[in-house]
Amino acid sequence: MKTNSRRKFIENTLKATVIAAVGGPILLKSASASVTGNHYQVNADEALKFTQVLLGFDYKALEPHIDALTMEIHYTRHHTSYIKNVNEAIIAEKLTFTSEKDFFDNASKLSARARNNGGGAWNHNFFWQSLKPGTPAGPDGKVKKAIISSFGSVEKFKELFSQAALTRFGSGWAWLINDNGTLKITSTANQDNPLFNNAEVKGTPLLALDVWEHAYYLKYQNKRNEYITGWWNVVNWDEVNKRLV
Repeated sequence: MKTNSRRKFIENTLKATVIAAVGGPILLKSASASVTGNHYQVNADEALKFTQVLLGFDYKALEPHIDALTMEIHYTRHHTSYIKNVNEAIIAEKLTFTSEKDFFDNASKLSARARNNGGGAWNHNFFWQSLKPGTPAGPDGKVKKAIISSFGSVEKFKELFSQAALTRFGSGWAWLINDNGTLKITSTANQDNPLFNNAEVKGTPLLALDVWEHAYYLKYQNKRNEYITGWWNVVNWDEVNKRLV
């Protein structure tokens, strides 16, 4: 299949099938509202319920590095599918976790549906908060010092992180994590993350990059390397600094 045909096929498929699976996109009142601090809410009479953070920018705000159509489909359809599916799994499987920590501490015991959609719900909330439109900038402050201490230089860190993202086979994520004061780079398959109790490399996430094809294919096709290069221009280093405690 030619590249243009495949691109058109994926675009049309996303528009048609994901809406059917979700029952229509979850529309938020404003795409420019501030993100919330938590990714879940717990009522007295129910267990954990995942919610979708609001974007702090318009869909087109990350262009030319991440295009508006990809952002809109990614946020309103893919992410809302994960939110819907994990909450349905929590109810159907009578899960009684009251926090994300409890949920991920028991990841190895979860069904595939709960595990994959719970990871997808959380990972994407984390990803949106890691993005910021504007002039390209690099890490500064305590994050920059920690990166240099752990990797030797910012340039070396970016090289290693990019390589982790590029070489993640199939779908998954690349992560910068804090492991008891030492920064490490890792990657996870599918919608796993370093908070899972059975993660190969565990730690507190500081930065994440989604390398599923749906995150970049409409603009970059199979050129994941170009997507990674563009993404460095929209990293929210202020948020990364807040996460390093």
